Amino acid sequence: MILLGLDPGLAVTGWGIIAVDGNRLTHVANGQIKSDTSLSLAARLLALDGALTDIILEYRPGAAAVEEVFVNVNPQSTLKLGQARGICLLNAARAGMDVGEYAARLVKKSVVGTGGASKEQVHAMVARLLPGAAIAGPDAADALAVAITHAHHSATARRIGGGR
Repeated sequence: MILLGLDPGLAVTGWGIIAVDGNRLTHVANGQIKSDTSLSLAARLLALDGALTDIILEYRPGAAAVEEVFVNVNPQSTLKLGQARGICLLNAARAGMDVGEYAARLVKKSVVGTGGASKEQVHAMVARLLPGAAIAGPDAADALAVAITHAHHSATARRIGGGR
């Protein structure tokens, strides 16, 4: 199965694609979608939508996972993050994918072993779990970590007879 992981953001949305074959995870692709800050909010969201649509059409993932919103000190930043996250959820749903949603602390705990891991620790573990992957930056590493978390949680659900 091909999984799409997304780390939503209005300024930068990280994305990562992995292939899952049993317990084996393989890096397929990753990147960062950067928005043009000179554009209006609506235009930035539209550009994010178009870029995600292109990624989904190119790689044809069977499922997606999106990091949940955390509350920032600045409510405006939280709202903008939520809107970018909504675009991510919309794209996956429009493509007919089941979507897993994971809190940042759970992603860090799943990949690094502690919910308080730094971005650098997440990046290092993702590079170790996906050898040979040229990771496009911290947001792409976070997106790959979200995909890895989804792969592990989906496998656990299948083993115990559940489903996501």
